[in-house]
Amino acid sequence: MSGRVEIEYCTQCRWLPRAAWLAQELLTTFETELSELALRPGTGGVFVVRVDDEVVWDRREQGFPEPTAVKRAVRDRVAPGKSLGHSEK
Repeated sequence: MSGRVEIEYCTQCRWLPRAAWLAQELLTTFETELSELALRPGTGGVFVVRVDDEVVWDRREQGFPEPTAVKRAVRDRVAPGKSLGHSEK
């Protein structure tokens, strides 16, 4: 296990459910590849996904992510070559 994922979300915008759902999706997909997944409260409309402190998704630049897009970004860093199955189509 190597990957640490952090999802920073805006508490003012009440985005915890969205962040928690995405966290669940990532933990289910990468249950053996991730060492940790953290939910980090933030403010100011933030919704950022980081892998090992590297930003892989930022809502301000890319909009809200589809789960498959985030899974691809995480996979490319923690499990290159891993098939994402039906979600890759």
